[in-house]
Amino acid sequence: MTSTVSPPDSPPTAAGRSARRRSVTAAMCACVLVAQSLVAAMNLAIPKIAASALHPSPAQLLWIVDTYVLVFAGLLIPAGALGDRVGRKGVLLTGLGVFAAGALLCAPATSLPVLLAGRALSGAGAALLVPATMSVLLHTAPPDRRAGAVAAWSTAVGIGGLAGNAGGALILQFLPWQGLFWAYVPLALALPAWVATAAPRIPRQTATLDLPGSALLVLGATALLFGIIEGPGRGWTSAAVTGAFALALVGFALFVRHGLRAAHPVLDPRLFRLPRLLAGSLGIAVTFFGMFALFYVNAQFLQYVKAYSPLQTGCAIAPLALGMMAVTKYGMRWTQRAGEARTAGAGLALIAAGLLLLATADARTPYLCYLAFLLVMAAGAGLAMPTLSHAIVASVPAHRSGMGSGLQGAARELGAALGIAVVGTVLSVRFAAGTGHGATAVTAFADATALGYRIAAGVVLVVGGAVVWGLRAGARAGRGGS
Repeated sequence: MTSTVSPPDSPPTAAGRSARRRSVTAAMCACVLVAQSLVAAMNLAIPKIAASALHPSPAQLLWIVDTYVLVFAGLLIPAGALGDRVGRKGVLLTGLGVFAAGALLCAPATSLPVLLAGRALSGAGAALLVPATMSVLLHTAPPDRRAGAVAAWSTAVGIGGLAGNAGGALILQFLPWQGLFWAYVPLALALPAWVATAAPRIPRQTATLDLPGSALLVLGATALLFGIIEGPGRGWTSAAVTGAFALALVGFALFVRHGLRAAHPVLDPRLFRLPRLLAGSLGIAVTFFGMFALFYVNAQFLQYVKAYSPLQTGCAIAPLALGMMAVTKYGMRWTQRAGEARTAGAGLALIAAGLLLLATADARTPYLCYLAFLLVMAAGAGLAMPTLSHAIVASVPAHRSGMGSGLQGAARELGAALGIAVVGTVLSVRFAAGTGHGATAVTAFADATALGYRIAAGVVLVVGGAVVWGLRAGARAGRGGS
């Protein structure tokens, strides 16, 4: 009978833990990919929405895209704190349900207010689920695997934008724009079953929601975007626009003042005294500023200027995902060899270079040449995103991981919202000024796109310099502290 004794169960147990971690990682990445993909998918739907019975103005088109991103960004930090307080898994499941409800409201919308309300609701759901996914990943990953988990999560964020373009293209080739939202409803409803079985329950942490601080953050961001988006239509010196910029300054100033005085602020401004955390936040914001400046205009450029169908447009963009995945896979390894400052700086420089190269494209540019420009940006994002995400996460105490992931999410989505708003505003101003018919209109659109790309590249380069300086300062401080 002794020959039938089972061997020690430690190897199967170790294998089981590894399989469980892989399942958790895949589920969390799937959740964040779905939430992020809706931002990009909307960019592809803009031509159909513009020609629909809604008859949106250029400014209203920007609001259709940015309402989701703005609510997403404004609620990420308090949503991270909520997950710390009441449980990350429960908040994640709730977020998936709210996200699906927003898509369900958008799909049959026959008026702009209803569509915007649905977009806001989906953005709130995304804000609930995204920081919870990072917290669950960090909780389940052992210390020596956390950098890899952050890299996988960052890849899902980046791929989400590209998957939204590719998947949205397939839907919009055969269905009206409403079909895009109908497709997201079953996706968002299927994920909770996976999350419920794969994700563990994480011990709750002491955290406060700080509703006044959250409201001030949303107020400042909304006012800033209102000024940028409404400036061309209302006039840059109009009372509404100048008042919006003034309100943004006041809102952000009060947010900082409140954070310095509150016992438990949603975001303590003193954290930004840490050079590494400040640089990581700025870097994530400007990375997504550049990438979403591209995403907003790219689909329109390929359809208006290159005369691609939605499906052709999606296929033309899809190789970006492969380029980003390939580089991100090795991004953290390069960071360990070259350091955060050099890796992030190289990534941001490549994003700016890609935008400047894309600014030279027109109707005669061969697709392979255009694809090479896109892959330059993909390489830059693949280097920058995991490096900067890890810089933020590593700067925040482990027991406040929800706040840390919320901070990087807010920086990411605010950067994306500003990139969409800025390049969209440039596009509407220059394109309206040069609008004609036929080839004249195509040339005007291409010129406006080129100017938008050049402005975005300039922002990435200027802010990127500050990011590199901050990461170097953080590295010096770390060596000094050790």
